[in-house]
Amino acid sequence: MNRTVTVRTRRLTLAVAVAVALATGATACGGTTKSDTRKENGKPAAAGTADPNATLKKGLTVAFLPKQVNNPYFTTADTAGKKTLQELGSTYKEAGTSSGTDTAGQVSYVNTLTQQQVDAIAVSAQDPGALCTALKQAMKNGVSVVTYDSDTKTDCRNVFVSQASAEDLGRSQVQLLAKQIGNKGEIAILSAAQTATNQNTWIDYMKDELKKPAYKDIKLVRTAYGDDDAQKSFQQTQGLLQEHPNLKGIISPTTVGIKAAAQYLSGSKYKGKVELTGLGTPNDMRAYVKNGTVNAFELWDPAKLGALAAHTAVALESGRITGREGEKFEAGELGEFTIGKDSVVSLSTPTVFDKKNIDDFDF
Repeated sequence: MNRTVTVRTRRLTLAVAVAVALATGATACGGTTKSDTRKENGKPAAAGTADPNATLKKGLTVAFLPKQVNNPYFTTADTAGKKTLQELGSTYKEAGTSSGTDTAGQVSYVNTLTQQQVDAIAVSAQDPGALCTALKQAMKNGVSVVTYDSDTKTDCRNVFVSQASAEDLGRSQVQLLAKQIGNKGEIAILSAAQTATNQNTWIDYMKDELKKPAYKDIKLVRTAYGDDDAQKSFQQTQGLLQEHPNLKGIISPTTVGIKAAAQYLSGSKYKGKVELTGLGTPNDMRAYVKNGTVNAFELWDPAKLGALAAHTAVALESGRITGREGEKFEAGELGEFTIGKDSVVSLSTPTVFDKKNIDDFDF
């Protein structure tokens, strides 16, 4: 099929897609499945045959739709995605909302990007189901969909680029805090949005880890939500300590939340008495590690996550992968990756940061 016919076909399909999107709005997944989605060659997006030796396409337009624009974490990830795309001969585009809980806004941006006929979308989903209708319409219009950082339901994208094994992330945060509090005492979790897929998955593994005999003297008293808003996360930390004066530790699996919690603790009577760990960036947390507010926390390199999302999107558009389990692809300096169950590819294991190594990192 030549490019002229392809564009006409996509425009015709687009008219139908927009009509459906307007009629259904931001509803949860339903109706079509991944096997119904079509790429430009007329084959199902996830059911075609991968050719690992296919020529890597250039001139693509890949849009990054982070969970929240102007969030330092996503700025780092998406900047690396932009650099990677430029090196691969393609164009980077960013869109998104300033709120980490504006799911309707994310849906609107997906529809707009579909109208603009981008080749691929890399999205960090605020909600596992709210984007599904829009993303499925995008895939029907030949758009490859990669989720990164936070996933949708599995049939609403081609591949999910995970920061690390969700199980590793959930369990290791409990292990870190348990060591800091001597495996005894009340703890709380300060999460992001209540609907955030990644947060909820990690928290499920945290709760499962806490069931082990080694943690029988640790009690999870509450899970609070700061919506990835610094002020709200600060206030939620204050509220947790007021409601639970015997609290020994807090886990915050969100870069905004852990920084806000550290800010509160560092200026309060709880500094050095209540342990804080979770997921943060070295640059955000350096001062709090050095002043004794935080002993250790962890994260992956968000720049590598953004770069891997870009490589994955281009590999999909080039036909090197389709999203099937077992497929392998090269991601430049990051090396070779293998797609796992449910079309998930994991970046790496998390890195623990403390006084000994935090100055070795700059992100």
